[in-house]
Amino acid sequence: MESGTAERAVSIPGKATGAPAAHPVPGPDDIQPTTNETRDRIITGIITVVPILALGVAVWQAWMGLLRPADIAIFLVLYVATGLGVTVGFHRLLTHRSFKTTPAVRGTLAILGSAAIEGPVISWVADHRKHHAFADKPGDPHSPHVDHGGGWGGALRGLAHAHFGWLFIHTQRGAKDRYAPDLIADPVVKFVDKTFLVWALAGLLVPFALGGLIGWSIEAALTGLLWGGAVRMFVLHHVTYSINSLCHFFGRRDFETPDHSRNLLWLTVPSFGEAWHNSHHAFPTSAVHGLGGRFQADPSALVIRGLEKTGLAWDVVRPSPTRIAAKAVTD
Repeated sequence: MESGTAERAVSIPGKATGAPAAHPVPGPDDIQPTTNETRDRIITGIITVVPILALGVAVWQAWMGLLRPADIAIFLVLYVATGLGVTVGFHRLLTHRSFKTTPAVRGTLAILGSAAIEGPVISWVADHRKHHAFADKPGDPHSPHVDHGGGWGGALRGLAHAHFGWLFIHTQRGAKDRYAPDLIADPVVKFVDKTFLVWALAGLLVPFALGGLIGWSIEAALTGLLWGGAVRMFVLHHVTYSINSLCHFFGRRDFETPDHSRNLLWLTVPSFGEAWHNSHHAFPTSAVHGLGGRFQADPSALVIRGLEKTGLAWDVVRPSPTRIAAKAVTD
C-alpha cells in the first residue's frame, strides 16, 4: 500500500500481535484497574461543575456590559490551541496514527491536548481505542446504546451516560498496557502523560497571564482566566462529549459501519471536523474525516495538510476514492 493514500490496516496496537482481536465481550485484560475511584470521581466532579458555575459568572459579566474584546480573543486562542491538541494530537495522531511527525510536534500536540484538561494522554487514547474495538457493543466505555433500557427513558439515560456519565464510572475504561503500549514506550508521550498536572495548570495560567498583560490589572487577568480557562473548558469539553453522545444518536449515516455512528453537520466546525463521526468510524485511521470533499469542513485535516506541506508531517493516511465509494450508503 502506498504511504499517504491508503488506510493503515492496524489502528489499535496490542501486546504481541500489534492489534488485539475484537472480542464480543471484553475480558479482564481490556479493563484498566482502578486504584482510587472515589478520588477520581471527586476530581471529575470538580472539573465538570466548576466550568458550569463559571459560565454563569460569564453570562452575568456579558449581561452587565463588562465583557472585553480581549476576553473573547483569549477564549478563541485557547479554544483553538487546546481543541486542536485534542483532535489533531490526541485523536488523529496518537490514537489512530493517521500521520507521522517529529518528536517536537508530537510533544507539542500532546501538551496542548493535555491543557484541554480531558485527562492524561495515555488514558485518553486507551479509552478511545477501546471504544473503537467495541463500538456500541458491550465493552464500549461510552456507548449510548448499551444497557440503558428502551423508550425515551432509555434513550435519555444512554445519552447522559455517553455525554459525561461514563467519566464517573471505571468498569469499562481501556487498559493502558493493552490499548496504548506504543505510547507507554514513547518517551515523549510518556513524559507528557506523567506531567499532566503541569500542562493542565498551564492551561489556566496562560489565559490569566494573557489577560493581565493585555489589561494590565488583576481584574483583567481574572476575566482572562474566566474566559480562556473555565468557559473554554466548558465549551470544549461539551463539544468533545457530544461526539460520544449526539454523534452516536443523531445525524446522517453516509457509510456502512457496524455501529451507530453518525455525521452531525452543525457540530463540525466547533469540533474541528470530528463530528464527521460516521465517516471516521468507516475509516478510523484516515487523517481526513470530512470525506465528502471541500464542502465538508474539517479544520483538523487542514492543519495536518499544513504540517505536511511544511515537511512536519508525512505518511498521511487518506482512503482512496474507490474505498470511500465501496463503503458509501446507497439510497
